[in-house]
Amino acid sequence: MPSRHFLAATVLGAMAVSAGAFPVLAKAPSKAENAKAHAEATQGEPAFKALYKELIEINTTLSVGSCTKAAEAMKAHLVAAGYPESDLHIILSPERKQDGNIIAVLPGADPSLKALLLLAHIDVVEADRADWVRDPFKLTEDGGYYYGRGTADDKAMAAIFTDSMVRFKKSGYRPKRTIKLALTCGEESADTTPGASYIVDNYRSLIDAAFALNEGAGGQLDPATGKYIFNGVQAGEKVYQDYTLEVTNPGGHSSRPMPNNAIYHLAAGLLKVQQLDFPVEFNDATRGFFARMGKLQGGAMGADMIAASKGDKAAIERLKKDPGANSVLHTNCVATQLAAGHAPNALPQRATANVNCRIFPGHSQDEILKTIQDAINDPEVKVTLRDPAEKVSPPPPLTPEILGPIETLTEAMWPGVPVIPAMAAGATDGRFLTAAGIPTYGVSGIFADPATTNMHGLNERVKVTSLLEGREFLYRLAKMYAGGK
Repeated sequence: MPSRHFLAATVLGAMAVSAGAFPVLAKAPSKAENAKAHAEATQGEPAFKALYKELIEINTTLSVGSCTKAAEAMKAHLVAAGYPESDLHIILSPERKQDGNIIAVLPGADPSLKALLLLAHIDVVEADRADWVRDPFKLTEDGGYYYGRGTADDKAMAAIFTDSMVRFKKSGYRPKRTIKLALTCGEESADTTPGASYIVDNYRSLIDAAFALNEGAGGQLDPATGKYIFNGVQAGEKVYQDYTLEVTNPGGHSSRPMPNNAIYHLAAGLLKVQQLDFPVEFNDATRGFFARMGKLQGGAMGADMIAASKGDKAAIERLKKDPGANSVLHTNCVATQLAAGHAPNALPQRATANVNCRIFPGHSQDEILKTIQDAINDPEVKVTLRDPAEKVSPPPPLTPEILGPIETLTEAMWPGVPVIPAMAAGATDGRFLTAAGIPTYGVSGIFADPATTNMHGLNERVKVTSLLEGREFLYRLAKMYAGGK
């Protein structure tokens, strides 16, 4: 999770929704109902911790891991809870047998209602034991935190959702709306392991739903005081696209250099990319977001957020120096990989670089391609899309029916903590589902200090109490959406 400013308010109502597709607005729970729900959650914590530990300790990295092993392990818990084989599906791409996904179904009482989908990914980024203080694939509890690769991203939600499905079944809960679980592989390497996109393309009916709950937003803690600042809900994402910059040259002996050098051409082109400053963009929703977050933030940063929401250019320029704020103010492109030459005593025949862009909604991948080409303005530097452009879509709507239960439950569990709508600067599996017609929202109820969570970094961790609160929050939220008894 990035800095406090990783959120940007979404455009409400941007996607049409069929009548009756979304749930009825939930009523606020009473104090007695809150106490009962908390007591039930506490009783089940040992079983949840064991499931969570098991999932963390299954290596699911792209290099040597196996999502299939993790999917089978979660399936075993569901079978033990009473799910029939007919409601459990292990999905494998023929080319990558180790990258399994699992889909589970708890049928609802009203087949006319479209399902609720609980979505999480079980693959994790690489983690070198030599760089970590603790073994990244052994769950370690230390100082009130769980440490390990995936403790936050995203095995926390995968374990919570699996545990919720187990609890639903064992308690005899019969939802009005069908509840589905999809644990996917490849979110961290979608170009290599097409988990969510593979399911959308080949098993769409299995995950068909009115909407999905996913990663993408969480709660914010004040790092100094531990105070709960806000609970985030994410709708929509910037568009992810990699571009390849390539220069080819006849090369030759390094003792006979010429100005026409592939490395020099590429280096000059990358400097032009570095200087690209895409226009800052606001709409009514994002402007309102910065105004609201500015009040929560306070201080000079908060004042700048409020001023920026009113168009203050000086404040905007100061905000652009903050990585979190800058990530959602406009499109960003940055060089991330570089390769050149074939021998130390030869002129380079080829030089390539990867430029990663996170594109503000409303702009196409081809539009950004042309912007990069025009900025470089060198026919020797060829710029292409590294991978085919993904289908993009407007952010899903944050209607009262979607936001209402989140706000109601947030107030019940953390009185006075506001819910902040958001658009993610990064990318999740939600980009595949939303584009396929399954509006996907990021919400976890897991509060953290983003500066020390270290997702994708060393010594990834999650606060134990926050994880358990997120477990209770998501379990209760799913029941509020699904209805039933």
